[in-house]
Amino acid sequence: MSSVLKPQPWDVHRLPPAEGKSFLVTGGNAGIGYFVAEQLAGTGATVVLGSRDATKAEAAIVSIRSRVPGAEVRHLRLDLADLASLKTSVAALGLDRLDAVVHNAGVALDDPPRRETKDGHELMFATNHLGHFALTSLLAPVLAATPGSRIVTTGSFAAKSERLDLDDLQNTRDYRPQRTYGRTKLAQMLFGFELDRRLRAAGSTTLSVVVHPGGALDSLTPARPPVRVRTTGERLRGLPLGLLVQGKEAGAWPAVRAVLDPDVRGGQMWGPRVFGLRGRPRAEPLWDHLADVTTAARLWSASCELTGVDPAFGPL
Repeated sequence: MSSVLKPQPWDVHRLPPAEGKSFLVTGGNAGIGYFVAEQLAGTGATVVLGSRDATKAEAAIVSIRSRVPGAEVRHLRLDLADLASLKTSVAALGLDRLDAVVHNAGVALDDPPRRETKDGHELMFATNHLGHFALTSLLAPVLAATPGSRIVTTGSFAAKSERLDLDDLQNTRDYRPQRTYGRTKLAQMLFGFELDRRLRAAGSTTLSVVVHPGGALDSLTPARPPVRVRTTGERLRGLPLGLLVQGKEAGAWPAVRAVLDPDVRGGQMWGPRVFGLRGRPRAEPLWDHLADVTTAARLWSASCELTGVDPAFGPL
């Protein structure tokens, strides 16, 4: 018999311990972000919920602690749509190490009219992409000071059928909310891959990984009162869909694995195993347009101009 031990399969319900590590989850007070935070808190790590709403964040903290006794979890006020506020937020983080940031927070608008932030940026593009781009730059010193740190960017299946209009990133022409949302998620994903290329070129030990949750529906998501309340009728109506998609607890699995699994590599994309829509997390081949390095580089340059920052990491 061989004395070489086979690697154990990743178990989403038995996560490796992470005591002494620190993780920041943007949008960790609700949706998939909440479940990312809850699952990471179960590893013994310190988990920071980045959220602009202190009341919702406190409700999430109470819920997490009810399921993870003694959880080290706290709130950081974070408004990704307000670029000028991010420096203050990062200064308040108060950590000398940051093992991972999960760029999860996002805005999805369903109806016109087009909305702008006070900086004059389209709201979804500003929150989903520009805010995370600027946050990455501000977190660079503490991430670079933490060997093997990770930047996990949450994309979406909605990006698979979209293409960026580099001449109209703010969607000022022919604004359609669902298309704009898909483009903002595509921008996030392209950023995540371009970031990893730049990290490797700089000799950094920080990794950039892109994930997506597949199909994650509220009706299939377990209750977490008061953060998430699910009626019996909602649960029953969602059961048939469970053959194709999943709830947000399972939608969190790719991001959690990207944070914790030592076998994850920079530049990878992780998503659900079954047709990219449901199931346990696995590394997937990149969609063709995600490998477009020219578009990614042009998006990076445009993002630098729009935010006034340029995320840069060097070797330790």
